[in-house]
Amino acid sequence: MTIRAVVKGVGHYLPERIVPNSEFEKTLDTSDEWIRSRSGIERRHFAAEGQFTSDLAVEAAKNALASAGLDANDIDAVIIATSTPDLTFPSVATMVQNKLGMTRGFGFDVQAVCAGFVYALSNANSQIMSGMAKRVLVIGAETFSRIMDWEDRATCVLFGDGAGALILEAEEASGTNADRGVLSADLNSDGSYKDMLYVDGGVSTTGTSGKLRMQGNALFRQAVEKLTSTADAALDKAGLGHEDVDWIVPHQANIRIIQGTAKKLGVSMDRVVVTLQDHGNTSAASIPLALSTGVERGQIKQGDLLVTEAIGGGLAWGSVVLRW
Repeated sequence: MTIRAVVKGVGHYLPERIVPNSEFEKTLDTSDEWIRSRSGIERRHFAAEGQFTSDLAVEAAKNALASAGLDANDIDAVIIATSTPDLTFPSVATMVQNKLGMTRGFGFDVQAVCAGFVYALSNANSQIMSGMAKRVLVIGAETFSRIMDWEDRATCVLFGDGAGALILEAEEASGTNADRGVLSADLNSDGSYKDMLYVDGGVSTTGTSGKLRMQGNALFRQAVEKLTSTADAALDKAGLGHEDVDWIVPHQANIRIIQGTAKKLGVSMDRVVVTLQDHGNTSAASIPLALSTGVERGQIKQGDLLVTEAIGGGLAWGSVVLRW
């Protein structure tokens, strides 16, 4: 028999404050129509003053635990994907452990920017496959509103705050691609693309958190090609093809990237979970937010074959194939 990391619960959390595109018209040379037409985004959520990444992560985790019918101390490990931690250290994962009342297990953060959740999900699968953990809580959580340059209309209108969480549990399976759970993963990075998406500050350079900088057009050109190739690679590893896919659950960065990738994969948009119109780009939180929303909408059902794919600063990109 083969051990698979099977999804047992999913949940998400969004801050109360909703920011429509029209709010940016007050301070920037932009418009609702301009933002929608170039990104597909209509609104996003911003964390309140005094509300941190760990707070969003905890609420998403509670919802995922409730979905799975589990208690925090049923979890062996917490892996959090984030680029906006509360503090330089300790990890957000250990803060979430404490806030959930966990008195056992271990936790750590993964930083791969927008590809962070795919990296964290792959890592969680490895923890389960190796026997290090039986149940892993995987969270993507971000407060990107804290690193925006509010004078840069090309970037500050794109991002939002939020968190999504998934619980994986070890289960015996047949070892075929008909199994539920994570079936394959494909991870990549190339540091030569650093200047396409980065934050201009850090502990060992400026001693500050810095602000986000992006070369949008150049990144767009890389994104569609790399997202398509990584999805193809993960499907190939699982012995599956485009025709087997029930849902693509992509990183929610830009509707044009999502549409372009779906077209190259030969998957119609009615088989793509899209949430960016309501959430904006929530970086590492976007895929688990979309997964949770897809389940909530009744789109994603047990047994469905999903492909998740993402690209972010680094550049780092990757995909995971899983059967829900």
